[in-house]
Amino acid sequence: MTRFTLGINMGFATNRFPEPEVWARIVSDELGLHSVQLVADLLNPFWPDNVIDAEIERIQRAIQRYHIGIHTLMSSTFTRFNYFLYPYPELRQAYRDWYKRFAGMAARLGARGVGSHFGTFTVNDYSTPQAREARLNEAIRIWQETTVAAKEAGLQYLYIETMSIPRELADTVSNARELLARLNEHSALPFYFCLDIGHAPHPSERDPYLWLRELGKSSRIVHLQQTEIGHSRHWPFTEQYNEIGIIEPLRTLQTLTDSGAEDILLAFEISHRERYEDEPLVIPELAASARYWREYLPADGEWQPKSIHQSAPFKGAA
Repeated sequence: MTRFTLGINMGFATNRFPEPEVWARIVSDELGLHSVQLVADLLNPFWPDNVIDAEIERIQRAIQRYHIGIHTLMSSTFTRFNYFLYPYPELRQAYRDWYKRFAGMAARLGARGVGSHFGTFTVNDYSTPQAREARLNEAIRIWQETTVAAKEAGLQYLYIETMSIPRELADTVSNARELLARLNEHSALPFYFCLDIGHAPHPSERDPYLWLRELGKSSRIVHLQQTEIGHSRHWPFTEQYNEIGIIEPLRTLQTLTDSGAEDILLAFEISHRERYEDEPLVIPELAASARYWREYLPADGEWQPKSIHQSAPFKGAA
């Protein structure tokens, strides 16, 4: 039986609530959640050691006060880089060091693992087959080397997020499976997926439940957003958006359970633009989303499967 934890990716706090005492209170008291996926925008390995130490101390005090667990660390909107697919060796080396520090920071906060998208090819490298394969092979080796540092730090696993376009990799179910298998061939720790329920990009694979069903067993994190077919809207789960969105909590939970998934963090990844009308909605709509999902997952832990007709087309299908 699958164990689920309802939590949140901290991208929403990046420039709104960077103070750990503030975001921890919001997550606990206003959203009623106690597990977070911390993002590098709030704790970046490129910062000087003394800055990192001070921020980790603030985070530790805040999460202890508000009884929050740091599930994993992840890159985010401002840290969506080429990583080990940069065309220049000095930049690839910089992100080797970045990820080693990231793993150590995660361990200090009691996290299980670290991850991001695999990396992004430049348009030039992706359009040149020889360069593309050479760059990919090296990036896989660097990720595998990173697992050694992560294991030494005390982490349990690393993960990669399935993405939206071929340059970002893992853009189809088969491509994602192949990439994960290659990463796990010579790694010191296992790699898993972070699925985003809105990332169903390929025109023939737009059903989000296909991704949950086929890759759920190999996943540890699922990003939750309300969306519509063919888009990754990152809408909240409010009445307005649930009317037009295709993501249904009961079906999501059932599909992941049927996939054989063992332990899943369901992390809200909801985005609000820096727009005058939207700013006052951030916390109320996050809170409404948490309440909505708690109707279907009243408490974290093992979820009792419910009866649902899995062969029905998903909402929004043509």
